[in-house]
Amino acid sequence: QGGMIMGNNGSWYYPRKSLNDLLEEQSVKEKKQENERAVNDFLQELASKLSHRDVEKIRVHLETLKKALEKEIDGTVELNFGGSVSKHTYAKGLSDIDMLVRINNSLLSNAKPQEVLDVFAKAIKQRLPKTEVKKGDLAVTVKFSSGHEIQLLPSIKTATGYKIANPGTNEWSNVIKPRKFAEKLTSVNQASGGKIIPMIKIFKSINAQLPKNSQLSGYHIESLAIDAFKNQSSYPKTYKGLLQYFCEHASKAVLHPIKDSTGQSIHVDDYLGKSNSLERKRISNSLRILHKRMSQAASVEDWRDIIGE
Repeated sequence: QGGMIMGNNGSWYYPRKSLNDLLEEQSVKEKKQENERAVNDFLQELASKLSHRDVEKIRVHLETLKKALEKEIDGTVELNFGGSVSKHTYAKGLSDIDMLVRINNSLLSNAKPQEVLDVFAKAIKQRLPKTEVKKGDLAVTVKFSSGHEIQLLPSIKTATGYKIANPGTNEWSNVIKPRKFAEKLTSVNQASGGKIIPMIKIFKSINAQLPKNSQLSGYHIESLAIDAFKNQSSYPKTYKGLLQYFCEHASKAVLHPIKDSTGQSIHVDDYLGKSNSLERKRISNSLRILHKRMSQAASVEDWRDIIGE
């Protein structure tokens, strides 16, 4: 226990904390550091696991889809990774592969997006009668029994470049430049020492655990990550730090439409409506709660809960 200690001027005083208290504090501090290390090891391992793609299976699926489309469509059909695969932000097991289907010299070049999507859906159903095929506003989603989900976004060649469907209008949108976007993301990733892309993959896993109406699209998450880290001179050193910073930034940034960082006039988050819409407020609130959970998560188990492992 604490006893009297002589001060510099010869007077005696009692230390406010006993030796036991000081040892207890030291032990708590060490335990905290140990947990912090374990959490960061866990997130590091998860990042490398998510980076491993089931490349061969996906390649076979894409080949099948290409053949199905070529049978129905005259002219050339090119499959381009318009989505997360080209940007290496694909997370294994998540429905996150967007393929840009480039159609050239086709009778479809004057068709409306919905007509093109109908042709896509019909061609794939004929080729894969037992596979789940869903037609949406912008894309046809094919869910394979392997668990892989592939979205096919039709894009039509025009004099100025390729256009994709505009959500909710059945018209073609502005010319898109997926390569430019990928380059932007790559430069942000390199500036962080290669940590932003793995961080996005982990966040996509977390996003998939949120209620459907609080989830962000993959493209939107990537755009928010560029927005969060583009002007950084220093970065959090760990995935835990990066995730917390990103989550805090996104909870504010999501309240307003984010412009595509390649300078296209198309917004990547039209699906959430205007600034401060109810949808935006709901997601902002959900991200604030998530940020709080991350800040309070002290153990690997807490992080497993957040990620849904």
